[in-house]
Amino acid sequence: MDATPAPFGASARTAALSRKTSETEITIRLNLDGTGQVWTETGIGFFDHMLTALGRHALFDLDIAARGDLHVDDHHTVEDVGIVLGQLILQAVGDKRGITRYGQSLLPMDEALVECGIDLSGRAALGWQVNFTAEKIGTFDTQLCEEFFRALSANGLFNLHLVQKAGRNDHHIAEACFKATARALRMAVAIDPRQAGAIPSTKGSLAG
Repeated sequence: MDATPAPFGASARTAALSRKTSETEITIRLNLDGTGQVWTETGIGFFDHMLTALGRHALFDLDIAARGDLHVDDHHTVEDVGIVLGQLILQAVGDKRGITRYGQSLLPMDEALVECGIDLSGRAALGWQVNFTAEKIGTFDTQLCEEFFRALSANGLFNLHLVQKAGRNDHHIAEACFKATARALRMAVAIDPRQAGAIPSTKGSLAG
């Protein structure tokens, strides 16, 4: 985790959002056209590690500050960060004019191999074919990986499919999921010069 917030320059594809409930208080800033500078402080060390990998490999600049009811467990914080980050991606891509729309990645992480496919379609769907070998990575509940990606895709309104091809070490499997998603998102939000500003859909809309 970096010690100082990420720099934010002038970009049309930036967004910021705060969300406060009785369970969590979260503020995130996002720059889709960044250089992968990430500052994250959620109170959950492993989750911060995964969010840093996500921003770095997506080349998103991210500032993430989250305070949650960690005395209960990590669930609310992890899910709510996914909610806010998904909403920010949706806001930052706007009407999706000129974007590539689709992204995919086959990501090796030592013995683990995870495939990710993304469609910024305006419709939420999560395909999850990932199997962890244990309930915990350190103190982090492995089930929360699925909860994070479900919240991310549901609030970003995009199709997200993650398929584990290989892997025995749960840390490697989780990290491959986050990095594969990052690389696929990087591709999907990228501006395609051949689109010439058009919306990449035969319907003329990616609003759902």
